[in-house]
Amino acid sequence: MRKIALITGASAGFGIEFARLFARHHNDVILTARRGDRLAELASSLEAEYNIDAHVIVADLAAHDGAKELFDEVQERGLEVEYLVNNAGFGTFGAFFETDPGESMDLVRVNIAALTELTALFLPAMVERRSGRVLNVASAAAFQPGPLMATYYASKAYGLHFSEALNEELEGKGVSVTALCPGPVMTEFQQVAGMETSGLVLHKRLISVEKVVEAGYSAMMRGKAYVIPGIGPRLLSFGVRFMPRRFVAKFVARMQAERAP
Repeated sequence: MRKIALITGASAGFGIEFARLFARHHNDVILTARRGDRLAELASSLEAEYNIDAHVIVADLAAHDGAKELFDEVQERGLEVEYLVNNAGFGTFGAFFETDPGESMDLVRVNIAALTELTALFLPAMVERRSGRVLNVASAAAFQPGPLMATYYASKAYGLHFSEALNEELEGKGVSVTALCPGPVMTEFQQVAGMETSGLVLHKRLISVEKVVEAGYSAMMRGKAYVIPGIGPRLLSFGVRFMPRRFVAKFVARMQAERAP
């Protein structure tokens, strides 16, 4: 019997590639995001190419009851989730005091609250049957503060620390939680965040989506607490630990400042 992977944010970027990877490994998938047309197209493609079942559930994780409604729909359909991929998330670029408060709170609800609630809802059944894995898409941003993307960096720090703590709690229970911490990757994320001219991405050779997703999948299956794909992001993530804290924020601010195209 095929196992089932639930992938949030499955309509773009990492989500699409995670769906393809799980399907390629002969798993059924539950695809969820706000854009139902994209999900339906992806589901049809996966079923035709890999001969698996792809279930579509349209959900808005920024909504107050979005995560619970998604969980309830999965339960109503009688689907047992073996792999939970908390991939949905977004960022904003610019000074926090100039950012729309509603957009900042939507970020917190998607990047932190929904991730936490979905893990809390699906994890007990995994522990009971002593089988299951959770992958939380964090970021290399989790290792330092992020001026000009303050809420995003902070939300990813939460995802990393939350995952590490749970992975330790679950040792010996047949279940693991992994944080995937990639550096910048060229996806729709940059356009949504409005950071195409940030020094982090402009004129940079970025790691591919495929390599990031494969690294996350491999680490998840091995039960690792976290993984940082790519030598550059890995060195930077560890290097900031040796910098005086008062300089780290200034260093990141300079890296992220807008550049001329």
